[in-house]
Amino acid sequence: MKLLEGKTAIITGASRGIGKAIAVKFAQEGCNVAFTDLFNDDNMKNTQAELEAFGVKAKGYASDASKFDDTDRVVNEIVSDFGQVDVLVNNAGITKDTLLMRMTEEQWDAVINVNLKSVFNFTKAVQKTMLKQRSGSIINLSSVVGVSGNAGQANYSASKAGILGFTKSIARELGSRGIRSNAIAPGFIITEMTAKIPEEARKAWEESIPMKRGGTPEEVAGVALFLASDLSSYVSGQVITVCGAMNT
Repeated sequence: MKLLEGKTAIITGASRGIGKAIAVKFAQEGCNVAFTDLFNDDNMKNTQAELEAFGVKAKGYASDASKFDDTDRVVNEIVSDFGQVDVLVNNAGITKDTLLMRMTEEQWDAVINVNLKSVFNFTKAVQKTMLKQRSGSIINLSSVVGVSGNAGQANYSASKAGILGFTKSIARELGSRGIRSNAIAPGFIITEMTAKIPEEARKAWEESIPMKRGGTPEEVAGVALFLASDLSSYVSGQVITVCGAMNT
């Protein structure tokens, strides 16, 4: 028996990176996957085909996760197409890093809206279905910088810290209905985003990590699989840091 057999998950921002790794891991474990990204492009089409190859139902949806009405629309569409939602993974996120003295209002608002407001949007839209089912697992992607902060990332850190407070509050609100809410706080994960960091800076990062390497999207996906499955049936309101002991 596969760990997510018969379950359906919504994963936001899943055409690439950590989101895609989670989608693939879920599909391998028998989960039907509805995933969103900003555009219905080749990345989305290729991801859908890759997921379907595991013999599950999979479909990509173009959606702006930062927009409340658009999120409500796409979740209604997904529920109509799939009939249920057992797992929600709020993964959509962007960065606009700069020191506070240079940060514009647009850079602040964009990061807060995509990273934090999207979590509110999707959780609120999905909770109607989960409340009817009296079950569900909500998994929110935060970051170690949401726990400890980071110079030049005031907007990103604030958005990821906000996710932690939201996660714990929802766990308290919805626990009596059989709905769990947890957060994953990745550290230095090797993705397209971190690949843009100069090699010298990347090596310095890795040297500061006790395990002496960056993590992989698949290692984050393994934790998401645990939280989505019944293996974590009594785990709620928690933050699991995936950082190679960088943030202890």
